[in-house]
Amino acid sequence: MARSRSSHRWIEAHEKDSYVLRAREAGFRSRAVYKLSEIDQRDHLLKPGMTVIDLGAAPGGWSQYAAKKVAPQGKVFALDILSMEPLPGVEFLLGDFQEESVLAELLALVDKRRVGLVISDMAPNMSGVRAVDQARSMGLSELALDLAHQVLAPGGALLIKVFQGEGIESLTRELRSGFQRVQVRKPKASRPHSRELYLLARGYGV
Repeated sequence: MARSRSSHRWIEAHEKDSYVLRAREAGFRSRAVYKLSEIDQRDHLLKPGMTVIDLGAAPGGWSQYAAKKVAPQGKVFALDILSMEPLPGVEFLLGDFQEESVLAELLALVDKRRVGLVISDMAPNMSGVRAVDQARSMGLSELALDLAHQVLAPGGALLIKVFQGEGIESLTRELRSGFQRVQVRKPKASRPHSRELYLLARGYGV
């Protein structure tokens, strides 16, 4: 099937993207690593020995970065509906986070570890209908928050991707009820036209 003009333009832009080029040169799996690294450098989220859960992990850029930062004693548990090549220090679970059985399997893997950080770069499969996509995105964010309530140690943090639109204010209120502070981050590596933002909630249960 022939590619559309828009997909050709996207591919051309992607190949020239400075973050794509940097990621390839540094051996990272995706340009998204620079979103996490910028936030981490600003907010000092990842520390040696920490246990991290990475939701929506494939192809593994965030897990790759996080595993290096928490090594050698730390551990990253990564989950995605798409398969992911193995990474040192990362235990990967293939499955749909929206399914109860997959959540139960993830909780069993984490067991009694004190989780210091939950990170989520999850996004729904976009339908092109903005209201539908926004609702799906907020649903994923709520699930990430529910998981955080189950696994985070006191003082832990949650970083989740959201899209500007309906539901952000109510989610922010929910976060503020369980965390000491909530901040909005828009990394430079986010594409300029993207509506994506990251909500950073810190000081769980404090």
